[in-house]
Amino acid sequence: MAAVLDTSAVLAWIHAESGADVVDPLLSHAVMSSVNWSELAQKLQQHGVGPHQVSSRLQALGIVVEAFTPEDALNAAELWPSTRRFGLSLGDRACLALAQRLKLPVVTADQAWTRFEFGPGVRLIR
Repeated sequence: MAAVLDTSAVLAWIHAESGADVVDPLLSHAVMSSVNWSELAQKLQQHGVGPHQVSSRLQALGIVVEAFTPEDALNAAELWPSTRRFGLSLGDRACLALAQRLKLPVVTADQAWTRFEFGPGVRLIR
């Protein structure tokens, strides 16, 4: 695996938004938290897109979905004090916790993620 993808990065790719070209080469060797996978499915459904169809296509491209473990849950909770003033959600912190566990950088479209120290690194797509 080369990077942990945030939901915002995958949505940018799906909708061919700015930054999609950064996400595209990562898809075949990227990972997402099951929490973010669920968030992605919900956002697709909200816009009338069948989440099962898209998710099976994304997995066919190579994205691996990692379970949200008890260790991830504790790490996400520990991230709360340093990220709360930037408005990071549980889904955001689940993504970061997975990146910590796997020691991989996280890829996101959310600029707020660059406002705090994060060991494995944050790569903005735009």
